[in-house]
Amino acid sequence: MSLDEFFVTGDPLILASQIAIGLTMIGLIALVTYLKRWKWLWSEWFTTVDHKKIGIMYILAGVLMFFRGGVDGLMMKAQTSRPNLEFLDAQHYDEIFTTHGVIMILFMAMPMLIGIMNVVIPLQIGARDVAFPKLNALSFWLFFVAAMLFNVSFVIGGSPDAGWTSYFPLAGKEFTPGVGNNYYAIALQIAGIGTLATGINFIVTIVKMRAPGMTWMKMPMFTWTSLVTSIIIVAAFPIFTVALAYMTLDRLFGTHFFTVAAGGDPMLWLNLFWLWGHPEVYIVVLPAFGMFSEVIATFARKNLYGYKSMVFSVVGIAFLSMLVWVHHFYTMGNSASVNTVFSLTTMMIAIPTGVKIFNWLFTLRKGRIEFSNAMLWSLAFIPCFTIGGVTGVMLAMAAADYQYHNTMFLVAHFHYVLIPGVVFAVFAGLYYWWPKMFGFKLSEKIGKWHFWLFVIGFNLTFMPMFFVGLDGMSRRMYTYSEGLGWEGWLGFSAVGSIVMAAGFAALCYNIYWSFRYAPRDIGNDPWNARTLEWATATPAPHYNFAKIPEVTRLDPYWDMKKKGETGLKKSDLKPVHMPSNSWTPIFLGVAFGVVGFFLVFEWFTLAIISSIGIIIGLVANSFDYDEGYHIPVEELEEEERAWRGDLK
Repeated sequence: MSLDEFFVTGDPLILASQIAIGLTMIGLIALVTYLKRWKWLWSEWFTTVDHKKIGIMYILAGVLMFFRGGVDGLMMKAQTSRPNLEFLDAQHYDEIFTTHGVIMILFMAMPMLIGIMNVVIPLQIGARDVAFPKLNALSFWLFFVAAMLFNVSFVIGGSPDAGWTSYFPLAGKEFTPGVGNNYYAIALQIAGIGTLATGINFIVTIVKMRAPGMTWMKMPMFTWTSLVTSIIIVAAFPIFTVALAYMTLDRLFGTHFFTVAAGGDPMLWLNLFWLWGHPEVYIVVLPAFGMFSEVIATFARKNLYGYKSMVFSVVGIAFLSMLVWVHHFYTMGNSASVNTVFSLTTMMIAIPTGVKIFNWLFTLRKGRIEFSNAMLWSLAFIPCFTIGGVTGVMLAMAAADYQYHNTMFLVAHFHYVLIPGVVFAVFAGLYYWWPKMFGFKLSEKIGKWHFWLFVIGFNLTFMPMFFVGLDGMSRRMYTYSEGLGWEGWLGFSAVGSIVMAAGFAALCYNIYWSFRYAPRDIGNDPWNARTLEWATATPAPHYNFAKIPEVTRLDPYWDMKKKGETGLKKSDLKPVHMPSNSWTPIFLGVAFGVVGFFLVFEWFTLAIISSIGIIIGLVANSFDYDEGYHIPVEELEEEERAWRGDLK
């Protein structure tokens, strides 16, 4: 392979990106070296097993991926803003919409949600960490390395270009002979291993490590939705793992699982992909439902209306999510009876989803609502997500779907589900739990700019897509002729994307401003909240709780405050056992990334040699007999006095 084949050349946009990436990396290395922070980064972050720090790293990675995926979206909007534009050629546009979809779903939404779950869930259930701290760190590094491997594709080798669904035969070697779709197969495989480990970890954590007295029906709603999400992960991700393994074998070794030649079947990919892909929608939406539930209950000053019905509806959604995948290919030759069955199951899933909408509305009814930024995002979610849900029911009808399928109407529906249902939730969660991570609030004033710009921009961007879709515009079109009547709608959509980007910029500025100027004297419970994560210091200490709390009812911290039982007795303090940092998770993550890179280019000898690193990491971990350390009572007492003032 020549150097010009290894590096992507010939496109000024990509050349500018290569220069920007190179200068940014040099600048970061120089800055860390100048500040003498390498040892601090290694000991405090790169080798940490603290669930809170791992969660923060997930969130930071998610913000970076939001920026990358958002730039892709802006370029698509620029290309389609006017007829016959040549800002992007057809090949570059294919690559852009492919990477946009993969990054936003798997490398932005997933890490942002898992990051907040990492920070909050152990605190909500009164635990000191997750069940498997080292596995948690490995999950992050596998995700992060996979994200970097996938993102390097657009400057080295070429990006995947078969769409985020990567349908065969288009994704096969015959039609896409470059290495782009190898990146897709291998990077997503590595990330999927990390996500599966996360699902197992949170199931064990929630089932086995809840505080004394926290029965199933006393768990916070965010904990419930995270548990159900983790169960769906364990059920669905192995399916995707198998599909990606088959894809890798087809592309690297010439097998024929998905190619028509030699008896393969492209429809096998579609079935396997959507058996994972539709539950994946609920993997990212259900934790968001839990976040909205916590925020709405807190700022309405009421307990969540219909708690048990919310729990049963979440479980119902999880069950039905595995029974609807065929609605993604109604038009591909199924019989009328098959289409009817999956049309019914798809419409049925709207019932438990609708239950939650009414639960939130009745929680708000007669509440003393405080319009904080977190609450504003939760309120905006309800009408926007309802639009996405109603249009989903339209798409669920097989006969009508013949008109809607593969049009921009579908793209609009998808974004009206996932942006209010995930991105709004992430923003609400960040504003709500930011003090728990860093000890200060994000600016409410700058946050209002973030809210209004993003929400207005979102609706301006995606509402016009319903109309051009109904008027016949197919998805994935990179250009169109004049006189079709789409110019006005798509022009509005392009302007909306710029407004939405300004909203994201406001969030970034808010983070910068708040780190520099926000007051730090906010106490441990700045929102007058209801759940256990606010029963300890803000930011939470590395041991979470000096004494594991005892739970007697739902919303335990609210109950403790009413009874005046939030204090801590000095006699209750005992040495706390905590896990030690470990280098093996980051080492294994990097080793997987190196092997994956060599496999992308089909350099099998180098891949086999570098896989020795994975074996070394696994063996080293097997002989790691470090059983952690104990925090003495004196240190606990000093830290607790610092925020409580005094102990009983």
